[in-house]
Amino acid sequence: MDNINLQLEELNDKPDIRELTLRNGIYYPSDEELIMLILGRGTRKNPIELLSQEVIDMLNASNDENLIQNLVSIEGVGTSRALVIAAALELGRRRNSYQKKTVNKPSDIVPYVQHYSLKPTEHFVTATVNGAHELIKIRLISVGTTNRTLVHPREIFAGAVSEHASGIICCHNHPYGKCSPSHADVESTKVLQQAAGILGITFMDHIIITKNDYFSFLEHDML
Repeated sequence: MDNINLQLEELNDKPDIRELTLRNGIYYPSDEELIMLILGRGTRKNPIELLSQEVIDMLNASNDENLIQNLVSIEGVGTSRALVIAAALELGRRRNSYQKKTVNKPSDIVPYVQHYSLKPTEHFVTATVNGAHELIKIRLISVGTTNRTLVHPREIFAGAVSEHASGIICCHNHPYGKCSPSHADVESTKVLQQAAGILGITFMDHIIITKNDYFSFLEHDML
């Protein structure tokens, strides 16, 4: 009896996947554990560990056309959970659709950051590329006010350095008015270009976007 109680205490003391993910980051969980986070709990007949493995197996055996139908067939999933899983997969696909896309000119990056033009405040974003100009990551750096966002070169280049990026593209939206650069935009671009040169990273462009247009420092010979 003492051994059983001891095992139960150790099990209860063991951090669950939510705690471990909060502690180590979203890249920590396995695929099965990500499904556990999405589902939250299992059922009396189908514990969360087994349920998540069944979901992974079904994902591997399904196409987009029959995914939801197949997920619903798993005991303990149901229509609502099947839709949540399918929605999570689709959101992940959309958010990472840019990976390995090649950037040869400023307009190539615009479709992947255009949604920021709908934001009511300024958002400053960076896009990093490898030596083949393939997109590595698009990262939100800062959120500001309706006409200003404060960023520091340290924050802007931290990701590029850790990813061993060959080049970087900076981008921010103008929520109101034209997409032409302000005096502050011009001055900050000069600073960022100098910082990139020191770090050995190519400063490829600074792009300003609005709902209907974009401005490229490179296209306007301002780099």
